[in-house]
Amino acid sequence: MQENSGSCLCGAVRFRTRGQLRELIACHCSQCRKQTGLYYAATNVELDRINLEGEEDVTWYRSSDKASRGFCRICGSALFWRADGHDYMSILAGAFDQPTGLSFGYHIYCADKGDFYELVDALPKFQAGKPSGAGPV
Repeated sequence: MQENSGSCLCGAVRFRTRGQLRELIACHCSQCRKQTGLYYAATNVELDRINLEGEEDVTWYRSSDKASRGFCRICGSALFWRADGHDYMSILAGAFDQPTGLSFGYHIYCADKGDFYELVDALPKFQAGKPSGAGPV
């Protein structure tokens, strides 16, 4: 079974995932841009397939009426995104140790992308959220 691990910058929060991870999604919405400084690149994992160490050092910020964003309270590293009422959470790609075997699948919220970069790859680009049938964000 595939396993991946990762952490925040200071190492206070560590995680290990079991099983196949979903392809990366690049989210260009204004919240993700403000959190990361560019865009949000993330995969996700079902909650029963992730082990967290240092969970007491994860602070959850309520970023909308539907979701929260988790970051390390010590170093500030952005780590997680979790939608209410779902059995999975997203993990930022940069938090994983290498190698991951991950690759990008598509872009979402392209209508909101920053004006200081272009999307020049051949991946599908959606002006709003995830397309129907694309799986959880």
